[in-house]
Amino acid sequence: MSGPKRFWTIVDVVKEGDGFAVTLDGRPIKTPAKQRFAVPTRALADAVADEWRAQDENMKPKEMPQTRYVNSVIDGIIPQRAAIIEAVAAYGGSDLLCYRADHPDALIARQVECWDPLLDWARDTYDAPLILATGVMPVSQPQTSLDRLGRAVAEHHDFALAGLHDLVSISGSLVLGLAVSAKRLQADEALSLSRLDDEWQIEQWGADEEAAGAAAKKAGDFAEAARLLSLTETI
Repeated sequence: MSGPKRFWTIVDVVKEGDGFAVTLDGRPIKTPAKQRFAVPTRALADAVADEWRAQDENMKPKEMPQTRYVNSVIDGIIPQRAAIIEAVAAYGGSDLLCYRADHPDALIARQVECWDPLLDWARDTYDAPLILATGVMPVSQPQTSLDRLGRAVAEHHDFALAGLHDLVSISGSLVLGLAVSAKRLQADEALSLSRLDDEWQIEQWGADEEAAGAAAKKAGDFAEAARLLSLTETI
């Protein structure tokens, strides 16, 4: 099914107050909720403009990830910022990196080697030690650690919060999301660490085509979330 018809010829970026707007044939675009579409950095405005320029006769919204991010920030995150911060911070209570296998020994060793340095980083950076658990049984994390990680989330401006939200929800790890935001990890490194168990299973049993397709989509979404952080890092 094709998308809406392209109705514009020229896409421009214009300075508007403290930020930037994107215009189509001189008319500023708006969000789905009809709000002013404005972004805080030229880099993000240029990325959005490039997405609009790249559209063919029929629009393909799935190929406009940064435009979707701006819409979600303006229409969704800004009006309910506190709830978004709470949702992202909640991942600290069940962080992927804290849940370890009880067998085989080789997988246990790989988790220790790959995941422990990130938990050490979170402990040292945010004074937020987390407790390890074996298997899937939940473990209660220290409230002081959760509070400190929550404050780290709250320090993100609205656009960075949108990117962090997806980094965390895709990876299942608040620590990995914060590590990308803080440039402790590159996005591809963090995603690989979040897939450690999956990659182990692939090594043992081989790849599944459907799972590989889902993994590729996650990788693309993860990269765009990290890109949003880089496009707004000068705020």
